[in-house]
Amino acid sequence: MSLKPAKHREEHVLIVFDGRGQKEIVLADTAYSLGRGQNCDIRIESQFVSRHHATLIRRSHNEVDEYYRIIDGNLKGKTSVNGLLVNDRKVLFHDLKNGDKVVFGPQVSAIYEHRHYDIFPTIPPDDPFDITLIDPAMIFVDEDE
Repeated sequence: MSLKPAKHREEHVLIVFDGRGQKEIVLADTAYSLGRGQNCDIRIESQFVSRHHATLIRRSHNEVDEYYRIIDGNLKGKTSVNGLLVNDRKVLFHDLKNGDKVVFGPQVSAIYEHRHYDIFPTIPPDDPFDITLIDPAMIFVDEDE
């Protein structure tokens, strides 16, 4: 029996902390609007966040190495009222790296994670060598019987 090699996977995740708590968004699309507006792709609940506070754009160095760029405001050049801080620095845009902290306003932030992991194939259920071992200490003996 030959085993298939592990498949490498990666995902881009934005973990948002706002007035409603924490939410984790897996980023897969090419662009996202962030803000408190009803039409934003990623809604952020806070009075300190603009209706369209920021924009995320997926970019790539080559066809393999992708990342997200965060832009203050929208793509038409209108910036947010409170601005955008990334790692305690005010920015108009920033190419996000794993662990970057984005602050939208008081008590409203997000952490960007670029996760890498491998998916290993499973052994088929009809494998003749699949043996389940039971520890005798795990067996419950009813003393009444």
